[in-house]
Amino acid sequence: MSVRSEVPDGPVTVPEAIAALARDDAVTPVWRNLLGGLTFRLGAPGGAVRYAKWVAAGTPEIDLGAEAERLAWAGRWVPVPTVLQHGKDDSGEWLVTAAVPGVPAVDPRWVAEPAVAAAAIGRGLRLLHDTLPVTQCPFDWSVARRLRLAGEGLIHGAAGQQRIRLAEVRARLGEPPPVDRLVVCHGDACVPNTLLHDDGTFAAHVDLGSLGLADRWADLAVAAWSTEYNYGPGHDGHLYEGYGIEPDEERIAYYRLLWDVA
Repeated sequence: MSVRSEVPDGPVTVPEAIAALARDDAVTPVWRNLLGGLTFRLGAPGGAVRYAKWVAAGTPEIDLGAEAERLAWAGRWVPVPTVLQHGKDDSGEWLVTAAVPGVPAVDPRWVAEPAVAAAAIGRGLRLLHDTLPVTQCPFDWSVARRLRLAGEGLIHGAAGQQRIRLAEVRARLGEPPPVDRLVVCHGDACVPNTLLHDDGTFAAHVDLGSLGLADRWADLAVAAWSTEYNYGPGHDGHLYEGYGIEPDEERIAYYRLLWDVA
């Protein structure tokens, strides 16, 4: 799968808005999204910790307002970060959330215990799918919507070229398999977006900007795929086992291809 985010390994310029939000707190860059988004840890030793996401203006692929909405909705039922502040100015947009217990499943501790971590990710995903109420969810992450957004994102070149490109995507994908089970999906259920407790149990989900209704395999296929990148081959089965499901090769192949093209 494509790598979308990484821990910054060099100097990071702190945006003015984030510096202002931090006040007297230390500002530590902790994550860089390859689309341009940054996440900072704000906190003084022994004090409360906040996390601030920031994205430059004119980055339509990242909508922090949409994420704030989804966090507020999902937080009524499952453990996710609490939204403290959301805003924007001419330079960019930001979202500040409270810290939640746990560490990302890409923490060195869990990279060293991939079987335990992958199973916990599966259990956390099952909890999300079983708990969030489908009938009350106002958000959509269906195949049709994702393809529509992919088409809207083809903003370069002539309109005719855009139509050709989208037609190629649709032809390559073919018809989606019948929905196995409609759930409220995470929308980016990769390994870094699950937090685990010290004992290896699920703690919380983060980065819910694409949360919405879809077949559960839209999440499962990508979550299991992500274990290969973050832990190495052979741990996807632990994730499926933790979730409590047997692999569905047809749906796995379809939703991984959809992830790549849309």
